[in-house]
Amino acid sequence: MDLPLIEMTGIRFAYNHDRPVLNDLDFTFHSNQRTALRGPNGSGKTTLFHLIMGLIKPQDGTLTILGKPRLEESDFFEVRRAIGFVFQDADDQLFCPTVAEDVAFGPLNLGVGHDEARRIVKETLEMLSLSHLADRVTYKLSGGEKKLVSLATVLAMSPQMLLLDEPTTGLDEKTVDRIVEVLTQSKLPYLIISHDGEFLSRVTTDSLYIKDGRIVAA
Repeated sequence: MDLPLIEMTGIRFAYNHDRPVLNDLDFTFHSNQRTALRGPNGSGKTTLFHLIMGLIKPQDGTLTILGKPRLEESDFFEVRRAIGFVFQDADDQLFCPTVAEDVAFGPLNLGVGHDEARRIVKETLEMLSLSHLADRVTYKLSGGEKKLVSLATVLAMSPQMLLLDEPTTGLDEKTVDRIVEVLTQSKLPYLIISHDGEFLSRVTTDSLYIKDGRIVAA
């Protein structure tokens, strides 16, 4: 069924209260969508993602995710389990000593046993052609490798949908091709922020555009 996963109504958010980034924004995202979110730098794209994940709170408006209103911090525990968010900066997402430990962290935090977590790590790294990095020290990876490991940490959680913020930044063509393959072969809906038009044309079916704090058809 084509169910609304995210519903935002009348959302207002401002870092500086005199200049709202998002202003009376309405947005609905359905379970059958694979959508590009476009707009100039500073238009509020990443801010929108942070609102969905409960990392910041709107100053006005209503936010309904997975069919439930989300108001308090505790309301977002379920959201963060169900929605996989790949940050624009991988260093904001990776914090364990090794790649395998970073990928295992999410499943273990959800109560998965250690044997099952090791299986998940192995399968997830194989899917992204990252098995050779399993024992590497995370902070010593290249920027592109960190981006891929960030995606692995999210996929290991078996999310219901993905939010991807500039997922191809710093990646070579071969690695971008691998991400395209993983995304297109998955059954997941996703919303992607990217300035890479060619990448978006390969993995998304529609586009939205943020202008003057609101979402409009691209």
